[in-house]
Amino acid sequence: MGRRFTVFAVLFILAGALAGGFLGRIPARTSAEGEVTAEKLLTEYREALRVIEDGYSGKVDLEKVNDSSMQGMLFTLDPHSSFFTREEYRKLNEEQASQFYGIGVSILRHRDGVYIQSVIPDTPAAKAGLKYGDRIVTVSGKDAKDWSSAEVSKNVRGERGTAVKVQIERLGSQAPLDFEIVRGGVPLPSVRNTFMLPNSVGYIGLTGGFQQTTSEELTLSLNELKKQGMKSLILDLRGNPGGILEQAVAVVSKFVPSGQIAVTVRGASGQQERELRTTGGTVENFPLVVLINGGSASASEIVAGAVQDYSRGLVVGSDSFGKGLVQRMFRLPYGTGLTLTTARYYTPFGRSLQRDYSSGSIYDYYTHGEERTDGAEVKPKPAGSPVPTANGRVLYGGRGIEPDVVVEGAEFSPLKGRINEAAFFFVRRLVAGQIEGLETFKVDKQNFKTTLSNGDLAITDKLFESFRVFAAADKANGVTSDLISSQSEYARMRLREELATANYSTEAGTQVLLEADPQILKAVEVMPQAVNMVAVFANSFK
Repeated sequence: MGRRFTVFAVLFILAGALAGGFLGRIPARTSAEGEVTAEKLLTEYREALRVIEDGYSGKVDLEKVNDSSMQGMLFTLDPHSSFFTREEYRKLNEEQASQFYGIGVSILRHRDGVYIQSVIPDTPAAKAGLKYGDRIVTVSGKDAKDWSSAEVSKNVRGERGTAVKVQIERLGSQAPLDFEIVRGGVPLPSVRNTFMLPNSVGYIGLTGGFQQTTSEELTLSLNELKKQGMKSLILDLRGNPGGILEQAVAVVSKFVPSGQIAVTVRGASGQQERELRTTGGTVENFPLVVLINGGSASASEIVAGAVQDYSRGLVVGSDSFGKGLVQRMFRLPYGTGLTLTTARYYTPFGRSLQRDYSSGSIYDYYTHGEERTDGAEVKPKPAGSPVPTANGRVLYGGRGIEPDVVVEGAEFSPLKGRINEAAFFFVRRLVAGQIEGLETFKVDKQNFKTTLSNGDLAITDKLFESFRVFAAADKANGVTSDLISSQSEYARMRLREELATANYSTEAGTQVLLEADPQILKAVEVMPQAVNMVAVFANSFK
């Protein structure tokens, strides 16, 4: 890369900013030179690069200078206009294609290294024989013992068809095991969990973003649950960061009749407003609860906002993120790219989804730090614009999506974290056949089952007692027998979660945690309210 690309990229961004009317946000200098222009800024940038190259005492990495300067320039516009390096842009495209190239493992950092939690079926890792509890020692000959999960993930990913060498430690094997694995496609689905809850309530965890296959995945999950007798649905959008706009509209179309506004897109002054409407097809008429939290953003908020505006169902959880800025992607030379905000999203009845970002830092914006005082007290929300919904309730724009029923997520504590660690190391030994008296729990091969049945992998008193003795003897975890007894219900759940993951899949393990999730339990509890809304909603479209 080098100066030629640096100058070209900056000129490209400035030209785009002029076309979109964004350059006017840059304060003009009070000098005889007059109005700021792209040409003048480009001249200044070239001169700054020349001074840096000629005068800096160290080595100048022009690519890093370029990346940081463009990122800083875009951040002056808004928190979501961003520059992507070659690696970041490649990953972005992979995620939108619902697939990336790697080996196909779910990994997690524990106290002394990164371990494999599960392998994904029909991926290179599954074919190579990697399994739950394998500790990753080296990747491509580099010591990975102190790496984070993100560092391991970055190093095992790569171009399709290329090989990566992975060395692992496995219980029962006296020496480390070496694998040379050819990278291949790894699915990155939108729907991560589908299963039935009590009272004929179906659950769909649409938590993996809105990708090219989202609508199709949702249809398959709905059909599967209907076969199992689903009478009402919980659609979980918690932690879903958004994605492809058209897929959000397609999801709204599953629940709202054809021809209705799903979202309005308003661009800069002079640009025509776009109303994206629901499309034809089968409309599901069963009671609906949508779950959201602070990680639900963009396309997730479009879906939740439409459900709420039309009173199609209940929204349960905590406040969403509040991202209503629309980015257009631009590909730059040499594999880099950028996203530039070109419009804003509004719910069908006109609520702006975007939270205020005019004050505070980027860090505060992403952590909601601007909403708290120095004493950690929550500040009053800005008034926003009042908007009446279909059932006469008044909601406010400019604040993301506020749930109809507010309930906080599961509480975490350091003790629970230590129990999590103890459960992993116990089950790691258990499924390796190294817990005396419980050798029948040994797992030779992962089953790849994604859902659990009632009573499947139940934690017996004998198993729990063995865990308690093991955990208390493992001083590195810092838990005692009494502490585990004080959290026995939670400890049993975590044991079952680890067993389900080791025997079946990450999805099966996650189901164990979801079945005890306080927000999901609340969603089941308030489902009768959603039942009452169905008839009213249907009558409004007659």
